[in-house]
Amino acid sequence: MTMTPEQATWFQGTFHRLVENVDKAVQGKRDVVSLVLSAMLAEGHVLLEDAPGTGKTSLAKALAATVQGTSTRIQFTPDLLPSDVTGVTIYDQQQHRFEFHRGPIFASIVLADEINRASPKTQSALLEVMEESRVTVDGVTHETGRPFLVIATQNPIEQAGTYKLPEAQLDRFLIKTSIGYPDLAITESILAGASDRNPSAGLSAIITTSAVADMADLAASVHVEPAVLRYVAQLAEATREDAAIRLGVSVRGAIAMIRIAKVWAAAHGRHFVLPDDVKALARPVWQHRLLLDAEAEFAGTTSDVVIARVLEAVAAPQARTAA
Repeated sequence: MTMTPEQATWFQGTFHRLVENVDKAVQGKRDVVSLVLSAMLAEGHVLLEDAPGTGKTSLAKALAATVQGTSTRIQFTPDLLPSDVTGVTIYDQQQHRFEFHRGPIFASIVLADEINRASPKTQSALLEVMEESRVTVDGVTHETGRPFLVIATQNPIEQAGTYKLPEAQLDRFLIKTSIGYPDLAITESILAGASDRNPSAGLSAIITTSAVADMADLAASVHVEPAVLRYVAQLAEATREDAAIRLGVSVRGAIAMIRIAKVWAAAHGRHFVLPDDVKALARPVWQHRLLLDAEAEFAGTTSDVVIARVLEAVAAPQARTAA
């Protein structure tokens, strides 16, 4: 069943209320909050590449408080084990049975801080849970529930003692973005409330986690014209054929674009996706999925340059304005 115009209007109003609530704790970053919230409603995950002290933890806590969910923070270090993330099975001598003790990955919003500091073995523990929202330990599967959002962070400045995220794991992040530093006026406002060490604690929940799951299901019913589907496929193919690219956008990356474009359209009060939605989301959805040729990278070419070049080269369709 396709989303109706009335449902799209309701979705837009609810989405904006959620963004405004999170903005009370993460001030002046509505664009970033909208992207992260869209990723959550598309049931994907977020990679934040940012310097320390830009509000990444505050964003995760504020989002969890807004949707009446739970939040955990995992500090990734070289000695972190996979079981420290997913949990472990322990034998109960009194009950004479094995019990599964859940790890911090079992939360609505999980902040994986400095994910690239953990070993590849620990990083791989996230692959199943990020893709399928479940953890398998000793042959037993445990569901994480809905919503489930991993916000992983990387420090782009300090690279000593880090492990580069493999392409297979990067491809599982729906979007990559950064919060960045606030402007002068917002910084002054933050400093004025510096005595409040946990600004998200005072936030009231706007909706429940079950309502978030309903919104995700509703967003999935947004209509996408065949012409728009073809447009996304052509863009993905164009990235693979670009001379500066060793590895272009995968089929998973194209699917990710459609999933979040549906949410983005609904968040703007539409029950159908426009090519402009794809253009607006191309950079955060695809920049981390492109692997540049070494010579082109040395010459100064970036993923953003390639995406801009592809968007200019591939003609956007004249999609219908209604389903």
